[in-house]
Amino acid sequence: MPASRDRIVSYLNKNLDIDKIKDASCNGLQVQGAESVAMVGLAVDACMATYKKAVQKKCQMLLVHHGMIWTGLTSITKSIHSQMAYLIKQNLNLYAAHLPLDMHGVLGNNILLVNMLKVTDVKPFGAYHGNMIGFEARLCEPLTLDKIGAFYSKHLRGTYTKLAFGKNKIRSIAIVSGGGSDAMNEAIDKNIDCFITGEPSHWNHHTALEGQLNVLYLGHYHSETLGVKALGRNLEKQFEIKTVFIDEPTLV
Repeated sequence: MPASRDRIVSYLNKNLDIDKIKDASCNGLQVQGAESVAMVGLAVDACMATYKKAVQKKCQMLLVHHGMIWTGLTSITKSIHSQMAYLIKQNLNLYAAHLPLDMHGVLGNNILLVNMLKVTDVKPFGAYHGNMIGFEARLCEPLTLDKIGAFYSKHLRGTYTKLAFGKNKIRSIAIVSGGGSDAMNEAIDKNIDCFITGEPSHWNHHTALEGQLNVLYLGHYHSETLGVKALGRNLEKQFEIKTVFIDEPTLV
């Protein structure tokens, strides 16, 4: 049974606290489309590939982690013009939830990544503009770096890379998905055994080496698929609508 676009948007805004979280992303409804929504597409990235798949799957709304509008628009030209024109023509709503979805305590990318492992003593981690966007935890039993990496690769259907500069047996982890490398020094300061993020940066190598820190990179895309899927399941229960995950991996 279709639900009102405005009711869905209001629910998402409130549940994700989008007005309270400072973010470069313009979170919320970025492009307005159909008033009635029966099918919601779930994707990591706002791009023509996911828009077209959403239309093919008869979606009236596309909910993404990485939206189209960042820090406000200064012009509507080139790819932004093409994307916006397509969305308006297809009457497809575009809703974005970036940091609010990363840091959500139940539906967020980071808590879901942490809870995939058997852990205890879960705490907020990853200070960013006054918010803690990730989580740290202790493993119920020590694991090797490769065992953790292989576990995530299997369940996220991706690959991992590593910086094996710390202890052989890992007892504590900290996770900030996507491009969360800025939290690496916090992991070192807190004596975390393994820092897990999505995307590597050049400077990570020597920072981790000198800090004797193990690092796992799960891939930016693959580390951020869980949140939109969980949010989709939540919408299905709240509004009795259908959702579909649109898989469009990147090379990063």
